[in-house]
Amino acid sequence: MFRQKFDGEKGLEVILYITAKCTDMYTALKILYFADKEHLGKYGRLICGDYYVAMGNGPVPSHVYDMVKAVRRDGLSVKIPGLYEAFTVQENAIKPLRKPHIDYLSESDIECLDNAIKGYGKMSFSKLKSLSHDEAYKSADRNDSISVEAIIKTLPNGKQLLDYYKSIMCRNECARRPFPTCPKVAAH
Repeated sequence: MFRQKFDGEKGLEVILYITAKCTDMYTALKILYFADKEHLGKYGRLICGDYYVAMGNGPVPSHVYDMVKAVRRDGLSVKIPGLYEAFTVQENAIKPLRKPHIDYLSESDIECLDNAIKGYGKMSFSKLKSLSHDEAYKSADRNDSISVEAIIKTLPNGKQLLDYYKSIMCRNECARRPFPTCPKVAAH
């Protein structure tokens, strides 16, 4: 399974970036899902490396949601510098207390976040729920992880991206083997 390492400091800045324009928690978390899908398809990676869980109302970025719950004081404590001073959660609204530090975000991150905010930020709860209950979401059991592979398969360039990731994984696996060079690597 493909998995990036979650960057919590970047995740915090992503929350602040999105909620500067859309404070509804449900919408903000779905915006990140759609931004991550676009970013994965165009640039081959997720924005902050989070993984998604198939919850009742759709895919939820697990670590980012843990951050929101921690600030709301109904989850585990999360150790990310400045988290508890960056935003508050009031009912279903995430209220930023400062501007995002844009230097944590790449141009491609901002491009995909802006596209998702523009495309999904004004949609109703029911429309977002319907759109996010895609094949990737349906591939996972309730409250289970949605694999990156399942998300990739929903993308227009999914086959090429899967092939690319598989070749990287094969090379990484073979690189850990002792000399002589792994025959799989020679074939690439």
